[in-house]
Amino acid sequence: METEPRTLRANGITLAYRVWGPQDAPPMVLLHARGADGADWTEIASALAAGPRRVYAPDLRGHGRSDWPGGYAYEAMRDDVLAFLGALGIARTDVVGHSLGGAVAYLLAQHSPALVRRLVLEDVPAPFPLDPPRPPAERPGGDLPYDWAMILATDEQRNAPNPVWWDHMGRITMPTLLIGGGPTSLIPQEHIAVLAEVLPDARHVTLDAGHLVHAARPGEFLAAVEGFLSPADRTRS
Repeated sequence: METEPRTLRANGITLAYRVWGPQDAPPMVLLHARGADGADWTEIASALAAGPRRVYAPDLRGHGRSDWPGGYAYEAMRDDVLAFLGALGIARTDVVGHSLGGAVAYLLAQHSPALVRRLVLEDVPAPFPLDPPRPPAERPGGDLPYDWAMILATDEQRNAPNPVWWDHMGRITMPTLLIGGGPTSLIPQEHIAVLAEVLPDARHVTLDAGHLVHAARPGEFLAAVEGFLSPADRTRS
């Protein structure tokens, strides 16, 4: 397994990423939550790679070993992933996104639906404004493994999402699996249910694991994802 971080240039910045699985296997991209990085997926990626699949887990901009450029629009993160896939020569792939990574994933699916073969959204709500808004965050002390400006920028967008994100949900035409974390999650689970209703081809399951579903219940998470990506679905592009 190749798990040491690599880097490439994409969308004008350097992105770090990890990769697992045979080079000629069908591709899959895993997008991490806010404050994490690609290493967060190590256990899940190793299991998925045995499919076999070629699994890629980039550090989103402002996280880990990727560049911290100071601009953190969700659309910029989407464009990073789009350029990342282009640099790797990937024309079609399964995409799994958790929390912030899930929002980036659905924006990618809206923008380039032919690129995304199957979509998995882990504890990702519909982009509704928060009421009440999330209060201003207070920076922790010491060095951080992410850019604090990213936290402030993504909080602002989470409080008041671009309405276009919701308006374009109908563009997500590929089969989509939504995995909710249940009542102990910080994400309003009814917002996930609403998202499942509006997507043209969605399945919705709940695992009572809290927000960090794949970390708290990796076996159940993998079973749900593998069941969604059945052998009949795993055709190569």
